[in-house]
Amino acid sequence: MGCSWIGVAVPLCLAFLSLFIASNGQTLAMPPPLPTVVGVLSLAGMAVLWREISSKQKGDKRTLGSLLSQYVAVKAVGWLGRRQRKKLEADTLKVMQVQEETLLKRLRKNADTFYGRKYNFRCIKDSAGFRARHPITTYDHYRELVERIAAGEEKVIIAEKPLILAMTSGTSGKSAMLLSTKDTNTEFFLQGVAVCLDAMQKAFPESDSLQRTTKFFYTPTFRQSEAGIPIGPNSSTPASSRHMLNLYTTPAPAFEVPSERDTLYLHLLFALKDPSVGTLESNFASTVFYAFAALQEHWQELVKDIEQGTISRSLSLEPKVRRRLEVLMKPDAERAAQLRGHFQEGFGGIAKRLWPRLNLVLAVDSGSNQIYGEMLRENYCKGVPFYSPFYAATEGLIGVNLWPQEPHRRYLLCPRSMFCEFLPESSLDEEIPQTLLMEEVKEGESYELVITNATGLFRYRLGDIVKVIGFHNQCPVVEFQYRRGQMLNVRGEKVSEVLFLGALIKAVAQWPGAQLVDYSCAESGILGDSIGGSDPHYQVFIELKGVRNLTEEQRYKLDICLQKDSAVYKSFRIKGSIGPMRVQLVSEGAFKELRKQMMAYTSTSANTFKMHRVLRRKEYAEFLLGRTVS
Repeated sequence: MGCSWIGVAVPLCLAFLSLFIASNGQTLAMPPPLPTVVGVLSLAGMAVLWREISSKQKGDKRTLGSLLSQYVAVKAVGWLGRRQRKKLEADTLKVMQVQEETLLKRLRKNADTFYGRKYNFRCIKDSAGFRARHPITTYDHYRELVERIAAGEEKVIIAEKPLILAMTSGTSGKSAMLLSTKDTNTEFFLQGVAVCLDAMQKAFPESDSLQRTTKFFYTPTFRQSEAGIPIGPNSSTPASSRHMLNLYTTPAPAFEVPSERDTLYLHLLFALKDPSVGTLESNFASTVFYAFAALQEHWQELVKDIEQGTISRSLSLEPKVRRRLEVLMKPDAERAAQLRGHFQEGFGGIAKRLWPRLNLVLAVDSGSNQIYGEMLRENYCKGVPFYSPFYAATEGLIGVNLWPQEPHRRYLLCPRSMFCEFLPESSLDEEIPQTLLMEEVKEGESYELVITNATGLFRYRLGDIVKVIGFHNQCPVVEFQYRRGQMLNVRGEKVSEVLFLGALIKAVAQWPGAQLVDYSCAESGILGDSIGGSDPHYQVFIELKGVRNLTEEQRYKLDICLQKDSAVYKSFRIKGSIGPMRVQLVSEGAFKELRKQMMAYTSTSANTFKMHRVLRRKEYAEFLLGRTVS
């Protein structure tokens, strides 16, 4: 998080103070009582500090140095969070002014680039002039310009050189390559991370502790552009968080392991060793869910390693990495026996039994991650609070969740992060649609976001549809609805992800013993003649726990549930324009294998992967067809 330097600064300051005191009889010539006073105050201050550290929940077997650095980092970020929250609150009282300032700042900064000269940014005085001069854009507008940057040309779109060329996750089409800079990372931390940590500590006071966090994240693979600019995901990675790794249960050498499978094993191994874990964290709830699924599969091997103080030989580790990790392993028969007993009780509510002082799961569980959040709450993480902190994308920070304990995830749009425009849902297909500004949107209406960010996207259609559910002062508060490219549409019915998932959850509730693991859909046209039938329909692939087969009547319940929730879909079904959906049960682990294929094709990191709910590639749909068991 960029604050761990304070953990070094504190002991350095104390050392400097000691030198200051020692020099009193020489050049500084302090009066005799002063060193004594300073020494007493210093000792008193240290005593107060130690008393406060001792009063907090903390991990087992922690050194004083690691506790002190964590304490100072937490205090520093807490102070920063309160400061940034005040700024945000002030901004929400003058949204029009702040949005105008944000836009003009972006335009002035990039006025001398090729792009800025093309659109004459210097002459733009306000948002009205900008909207009149600059068209609404999509990624195709920037593709060639980004390729020029990748080849080494400077000042094409933005004035500064990008840190990386960030790949999008590709959930609604081919991955795009966007720009990421040092300034945007700093802004994300200040406007996003700091504010959300403040909200988290107020909502969950027990999270203000000195317990360690288990963070499930992985070292991504980067390739180099022609000019040597790294190309890869734009998310927190072990490298970008290297100064904070001492706050996590996973030791630093584990992040040198290239295999996601092996790194996950090490995440789990060192988390299980520590019974005092306070938080489970990841970018997305899906990553936490996959971690528990792996734990359920490999718990016996993990317990054996803890019992014997070893690291499984099934892991492909470099010899020096293995040696550095094995030094940290000591036989612990007592902890192994505890763990074995917990696992033998079953996996319902397992998280709280493994880690009795677990305070929080910190991960985004809205949008395509909603089902993973629900499955975790119902099964593995029963009784543990969840906090979905951000609404963000590769394009940057969009919103923050100031209401951690609300069950329905809602996000306050950050008025200084992006200049936002809104396309009404009813006009998405218009050739030249008219946009609204923050102060013009209406509660209860849905819009596509059009953003101007800090890294060279201007009036850019994000593809996200959000619903304005209210206002915080003058600033819109939104719920994510769906991605435009993730909509089922065989006859113009436009069934969104959120609508389909709602129907699916209702249907699964009517299938005795069934638990939803994962799902994806495909429009019948993508599969052509391979599935037979002439009427366009939805092909639905579902992985379930608890049942091996469904009757035709049970499968049809999903169609009925969607008809109840979508009048348009129902009308097409009654007319026979859309055929009944075909529900296919796939084998256990099918979606885990599909995830690997998708990540390989889109060059997406495990840190940023989101499952595609509507499959647009024939190969993906055919893969699931091949895994159909019923």
